[in-house]
Amino acid sequence: MSIIQTIRDKGGWIIITLIALALIAFILQSDRASGGRGGGIFGNTSTLGKVNGVTIDKTDFDKELTFTEKMYGQQAGSREQLIGGVWSQEVDKIINQQEYDKLGLSVGDKELSDVLFDPNFSPLKREFTDPKTGEFKVADAKNAFAQIKKSKNAEQVDMINKAYLEPTVQQTLRQKYAALLQGAAYAPKWLVERTQADNGAVASISYVNVPYSSVVDSTIKLTEEDILAYAKKHHKEFDRDEESRTVSYVGFATTPSAADSAAALDQINKLKADFAAAQDAKAYLAKVGSDIQFYDSYLSKTKMQQANKDSITALSVGQTYGPYLDASNYTIAKMIGVKQWPDSVKVRHILVATADPRSGQQLKPDSVGKKLIDSIELAIKGGANFDTLCARYSEDPGSKDKGGVYDYFPQGQMVGAFNDFAFDKPVGTKGVVKTEYGYHYIEVLGQKNPQPAFKIAYLSKAIIASNETVSAAQTAASQFAATSKNKKAFDENALKLNKQPLPSGDIKDMDFSVTGIGAGNDARKLVRWVYDGSAGDISEPFELTDKYVVAVITSVNKPGLPSVATLRPLVETQVRNEKKAKQIIDTKFKGATLEAIATSAGTAVQKVDSVLFSNPFIPGIGMELKVVGAAFNPSLKGKVSEAIAGNSGVYAVRVENITDKATTSDANAVKQSILQGQKMAAYRSGDALKKAATIKDNRAKFY
Repeated sequence: MSIIQTIRDKGGWIIITLIALALIAFILQSDRASGGRGGGIFGNTSTLGKVNGVTIDKTDFDKELTFTEKMYGQQAGSREQLIGGVWSQEVDKIINQQEYDKLGLSVGDKELSDVLFDPNFSPLKREFTDPKTGEFKVADAKNAFAQIKKSKNAEQVDMINKAYLEPTVQQTLRQKYAALLQGAAYAPKWLVERTQADNGAVASISYVNVPYSSVVDSTIKLTEEDILAYAKKHHKEFDRDEESRTVSYVGFATTPSAADSAAALDQINKLKADFAAAQDAKAYLAKVGSDIQFYDSYLSKTKMQQANKDSITALSVGQTYGPYLDASNYTIAKMIGVKQWPDSVKVRHILVATADPRSGQQLKPDSVGKKLIDSIELAIKGGANFDTLCARYSEDPGSKDKGGVYDYFPQGQMVGAFNDFAFDKPVGTKGVVKTEYGYHYIEVLGQKNPQPAFKIAYLSKAIIASNETVSAAQTAASQFAATSKNKKAFDENALKLNKQPLPSGDIKDMDFSVTGIGAGNDARKLVRWVYDGSAGDISEPFELTDKYVVAVITSVNKPGLPSVATLRPLVETQVRNEKKAKQIIDTKFKGATLEAIATSAGTAVQKVDSVLFSNPFIPGIGMELKVVGAAFNPSLKGKVSEAIAGNSGVYAVRVENITDKATTSDANAVKQSILQGQKMAAYRSGDALKKAATIKDNRAKFY
């Protein structure tokens, strides 16, 4: 149940105070990491990177990180995502600003004010919209900003700039820039006419085809030179903009052993008798500890998520079941009570909020809340209208506008005391209930489908690896690392231990995760080691959540074409087909006519009457762009093309006819389609600008 502070129109000073309180939550902390590996290409400085000569300072960058993290909370994502997102934001800002400056684009004070307080698009709408009417309070927003602008609190003013003004300016500039690019879209008459003609073009062809599948793969030998030659020819498809590295690794598990499992079972068995005899299960579990938190209420069988619930719900009150294995825990269940409860209920309530348990904020003194809810209860008993009191006093935005009603909801959805009152009391019951949020006046309006509900206590102990198990894994990993002086020894030692070294896949210098190894700080330590080392280096053991890992750096792939080992699975099919095509052409495509070639190839001449220029899919052939190109080549009309190495085989084509069907496409529609394509390309201008920029990224030296 959420609590949202309503901004009421009771005076400018209240609004200013609320805004100030909201901003204080975001004020920057002095959480400035100095970074581990200083130096690098910039020397021992705080320069995190450079974009077209403009420096990104680490101190400023850390401020942005902290601000973003506090602004968005969990929505900011992982540390890796946060650093990557803020970096991209800073790079884009610099590149775009340079373009804006070239064009003389700017946002004046009046224009900024117009955008900032626009009732339809203002970024302030959430803070200054009346929750009752949905009206954006422009005057209140302007008044609050005018007061804060006069503030002598430099940090507060800076936060206003970061949270509202700078993003608004940047968004406005982006819109102007995009409008200029889109305004440059142009579709000349000849292009429209040509497109119309192409859309109506139809060809009929005769052809001979020998598929690549007719040549057995094993007869084609591929060398490293073949792979590299193909990759160089098509380098734009395979060139890499940044360095990557790979490792192979072996793991030494620290997962619990059979002895650890037996110890956990023995521990919980020793507690079983006391647990069964305990009169207060909640207090007992709090004393001895349990990995399943005690839920001090009732749930129907359908709502229970625990294993063995059929056996557990068959228990009598006071009986226990177990220990049983539940995932990686040994658990004993004890039946505390059984009731007949509905599976869903309908209530209405009025909340007087005294606290927000999510933030820990005290909203009003408990005594004030209790006094107000007692007055509301007394007024309703005296005949006051519930809806009127709810609209005036309730502080639950989830139900206030609906007369306080929560329509039929299932067990366990509300906080404990609220849930228990709604499900345990009969329909028509009214009363005051205290929860973590404050005081509720509740009326039970309806209940459905009564069925048994159970209160169950679970004594649960995790099976954890003992110190001996962890120590044994650490010792084995250390011995492995000490005796693996090079890649050859690494592989030999792995073979002796019957361990298969596992490949990591590409690792980038700013990765926070490694395939198969894990994510987070532990994986980040491994990545930093990889980039501090050279090919063939063997690591010391890295401690992860459930294992120790020893790795060897297997490749260092500089920007440009990757290694043959990386390229081979990407291109070997295409390279093999090129070799097959040459073999087919040299041995089977003999003769000057299509019929002669068909005879030489041991196949027949085939015909297609409806090849469309506007659709490269050819019936009976598939997606063959080169064949479509030949089909609409006027110089091949009545003549045989040279052999065409396509996607699935080798073709020879004779054009029988090319016709232009009367096009039904509207010239204006064609023009608009061309313009729309050009305008869409404008949205991708940022990628082109970034690709053309000179970017020096030194983040990996600090994070």
